[in-house]
Formats: sequence, structure tokens, C-alpha cells
Amino acid sequence: MTTPLPATISSLRRFWRTVRDDLATAQRLDPAARTKTEVALAYPGVHALWAHRLTHRMWEEPSLRLPARLISQFTRFLTGVEIHPGAVLGQRLFIDHGMGVVIGETAEVGDDVLLFHGVTLGGRSMAKGKRHPTVGDRVTVGTGAKVLGPITIGDDARIGANSVVVHDVPAAGVVVGVPGKVQRVKAREQGLLEDAALWI
Repeated sequence: MTTPLPATISSLRRFWRTVRDDLATAQRLDPAARTKTEVALAYPGVHALWAHRLTHRMWEEPSLRLPARLISQFTRFLTGVEIHPGAVLGQRLFIDHGMGVVIGETAEVGDDVLLFHGVTLGGRSMAKGKRHPTVGDRVTVGTGAKVLGPITIGDDARIGANSVVVHDVPAAGVVVGVPGKVQRVKAREQGLLEDAALWI
């Protein structure tokens, strides 16, 4: 059965809108990104995200799960970013640098999230079922941070570089350390913590 032309056109429009959003997000968040063309050609985090958008659609069809896994592993080889096809990723996600990022099968990531290199959204158990984190909207996860287990990271949270987070983080929480602990931040200091570079 063929897909009706209007549905196909609508899907293509959504696809191109998503591509444009991904390019614009990278250019907005990375001061080194000079043009959208440069981002499209030279940013492995964006390439990994695009491959995931394809493999996730394939994963939803049981007969395509093996090809989806093979494509995701080839993408890992090319980009250094491993995203399981089953992971659910929101809009305008940006993976800066990308190398060493791992996102597990049952991870869920919200919109406008920023991940730096070496981040793991992983599990603490080999049991089946939900075993990876749920990350809210507008979250920043710094370089080398490990967010492990079926925990929830609230909207607007910040995870510091190399932190190991194994407990829920409240909305707008700031986490640093091993193990990661939520830090109380005075209201007058909040403005100083908006620069994502502080969490790299």
C-alpha cells in the first residue's frame, strides 16, 4: 500500500524543519560554528543525531530492528557517539564535540538539551525494562558526566563536568561531584550560572 501524496509531502516538510532546527541549534550554542553548511558537514554530534532520527523510526517497526542496530553501530564507528535506536530524543538536542557520548535504549531526553562529550546516559542494572535516565527540557550535562539508572533529571537542571548522578535531580537543580549532590544556589548567583560553559 502506497503512502498518499499529501502525507508524504507533510512528512518531508517535518523532516526538513527538523534538519533546519538541528543546524540552527548547533550554530546558536557553539560559538565555533560559523555557518550551517559547516555544521552539516563537520559536526559528528549532529550526524549522530540525524542517524538516530532514522534508526529510531526503524526501531518502531519490529522487522527493522536489526538493520536499525547495524546502522547505529556504523554511526558509532563514524562519529564516536553511541545512541541506541530505542532511545527517545527531543527536539533541538545538541551534542557538542560528541566523542564518547553514550545514550542507552530506555533513555528519554527532552527538548533543548545540551550534552557535552563523554556524557553517559546509562544504566545501573542488566534487568529488562526501564533502566536509563529521563532527562527533562533545557538540561545541560557537562563533559564526562555519568547519569545512571532510571532516574529523572528535572527541567532546567545543570549537571557539572565529571559528576556521577544516581538520584533524581529537581527542576533547576545544580549537581556536582562524585557522587553527584544537588547544590543550593543563592538567588543573586543564579545569573552567573546561565553560561553553559561553566558545566563543560
